[in-house]
Amino acid sequence: MATRAARVAALYDIHGNLPALDAVMAEIDSLGIDLVVVGGDIASGPLPRETLDALRSRSDARFIRGNADRELAVGVPAPESKAALPFWEWTTTHLDDGQRTWLAGLELSLTVEVQGLGSVLFCHGSPRSDEEIITRLTPTERIGPMLDHVDEEVVVCGHTHVQFDRSIGGKRVVNSGSVGLPYEDEPGAFWVLLSNDIELRRTEYDLDEAATLIGATGFPESEELIEILKRPPSSEEASAHFEKMAADQAPD
Repeated sequence: MATRAARVAALYDIHGNLPALDAVMAEIDSLGIDLVVVGGDIASGPLPRETLDALRSRSDARFIRGNADRELAVGVPAPESKAALPFWEWTTTHLDDGQRTWLAGLELSLTVEVQGLGSVLFCHGSPRSDEEIITRLTPTERIGPMLDHVDEEVVVCGHTHVQFDRSIGGKRVVNSGSVGLPYEDEPGAFWVLLSNDIELRRTEYDLDEAATLIGATGFPESEELIEILKRPPSSEEASAHFEKMAADQAPD
């Protein structure tokens, strides 16, 4: 039986950015949210343990697993993401066995009946895979087969860190964006509010304070991460990059 809620916050791709998460949670707590759906790629970042602890302490949170969570929990990054190996190795040393076991046990998707909106499927990449790419530029003919066996009226995904809200084949496909590592033309923490409609949201937080905290963690290439948080790439640039990745991954 599907979970039911009137107001749902979807938080994706937090990537261990605790200051961003704290700011979003403070806003959520002021809005009368019934349910928080955490959409994967939770811990892979500078404050993994603290981020997991903060989220798992909430009784209103439900979780699904992203590709980065899977890699942390069950094995090394996939060949196409070997560049992330130093970050993966660092993060795994900052999680205990219990936290990795918990990540490994997360479901790949979640269905919620949202009052006034209908049935919503939450997944990380696509309904078929935690790594499949959907962007605001993805042709509808490529997305269509991903939705073939989806009964829900709305699909909420993440993975590419860029928000969008599209209508495809009679379904609404929404990307929640990224709380912790957005590629959205401007800094902030990006998420989605679902009630009788869907609202793409952005929450500001103190980037200088976050930079100090992140810089003190010893996270690999933390200076580069801080630069991205303060001056993110454009959503157009990021979407084009992910579309190229999708083309490279497509079978010949």
